Amino acid sequence: MNQPVREENPGAVGWLVYLVVLGCVAADLAWFWAGGTHAAKGGTLALAGVMFAAALARLALPESRAGLLASRKRLTDVVTLAALGTGLLAVVLLSPVPL
Repeated sequence: MNQPVREENPGAVGWLVYLVVLGCVAADLAWFWAGGTHAAKGGTLALAGVMFAAALARLALPESRAGLLASRKRLTDVVTLAALGTGLLAVVLLSPVPL
């Protein structure tokens, strides 16, 4: 009898995606810290991109593989992350801070 091959840790992909998102946020915060006001627009734009990427990852990954990105229902997580990204993007586009 051939039994289906099971993965050792099905949530490992979700953990990896979560750690990538967390690393990007940490790198962006370091960019803010090092660049001051000159990095405000670029850093906020990068943070908005990270939020959109996290929303896309949460949408693409199934529940069993979402890891720590799955804190609520899929739709709630995706809408929350996309709304945060949209808000940050609006701040970047509407703020008078020079590049």
